[in-house]
Amino acid sequence: MKTFTNLKSALLLCLFFNIPSYAQDETDIKNSVFEFFSTMKFSGQWFLGYQNGKSKNKNYNEFELKRGYVTFEKTFNKSLSARFTQDVTIDEEGDGKGDVELRLKYIYLRYKFDSFAFFHKPFIEFGLIHRPWLEFEQKINIYRLQGKMYLERNNVASSADYGVGFFANLGGEMDDDYKKEINSNYAGKYGSIAIGVYNGGGYHALEENENKIIESRLTIRPLHEVVPGLQLSYFGLIGKGNNINEPDYNSNAGFISFESKNLILTGTYYSGSGNITGTAVDALGNSNNMTGYSIFSEIKLGASNINLFGRYDYFKESRNPVDVANKAYIIGVSYDFYKKCRLLFDFDKSESDLPGSTDNHYFEFAVEIAY
Repeated sequence: MKTFTNLKSALLLCLFFNIPSYAQDETDIKNSVFEFFSTMKFSGQWFLGYQNGKSKNKNYNEFELKRGYVTFEKTFNKSLSARFTQDVTIDEEGDGKGDVELRLKYIYLRYKFDSFAFFHKPFIEFGLIHRPWLEFEQKINIYRLQGKMYLERNNVASSADYGVGFFANLGGEMDDDYKKEINSNYAGKYGSIAIGVYNGGGYHALEENENKIIESRLTIRPLHEVVPGLQLSYFGLIGKGNNINEPDYNSNAGFISFESKNLILTGTYYSGSGNITGTAVDALGNSNNMTGYSIFSEIKLGASNINLFGRYDYFKESRNPVDVANKAYIIGVSYDFYKKCRLLFDFDKSESDLPGSTDNHYFEFAVEIAY
């Protein structure tokens, strides 16, 4: 009995003297959890719409989830961060047709370097990352809510892919007034640059061959003091289409953009061969040549938060024995009702010279919710 009493006393003493230790451990855990979540950012973006139109000689009338993104970003220190973005869409094929589907849009590590030479705030992304072109264009033409950009619509470019990329502004940044009133994205004083190596099929495709593509963008702001909103850009891509036959997939595009407080104008000229999927080929498997252009404009009606926009696309694929041209006409009006949230009314019509094809069109009401 005495032995048991002594043992009990020893245990109580150990517990007593370890209470501060337990409390300290609990405090450390709470601090660690707080520090972890205080350096994490959560955001979302949703495109909801209603369309009434005609496609492939069939009328349709539907409410829809056009797209949704859920993003978590974690900052580890001043140099290292990570991003995880889920893409929410509707499954359009297979046994799950019609189901809401989750897939990855981005998942990468980003490492920021100190500025050096002419490169301002450079960084590297590794993983499922941005590709150089569409991320840049969509910061000028903000109407991804309406539909795909010109090169993506014609199966030439993708916004994200597995790979590694280098990104930087050139020669410092524009002043705060420009970034506040016009555009804070890619606001390099002399322009910006991006280059990367990628699988090539885009974030929603499996890699079907061993080839990799190189994609790049160089943007120059030639008159940053006189016409700060004027930029000249080149987009280039070289590689193979994403199938086992590995057809050529090469792209070159010139892009001119002008941004001001009340007006945005862009023009794109494109020339290339092949496409992402490797399906733009002739009977011998040689890639078809492509050319085309696109014009976009947005007029902002000041304090009303109402904006008018329009776009015209022309895209020609040289097929033997005939060329096939696709045209698109887009016109719309938007209302910014809260920060980056907007309402949209638009009309979209597409035409094709392909024998047997029909014109497609729709009227749309859509909502973008961003937080």
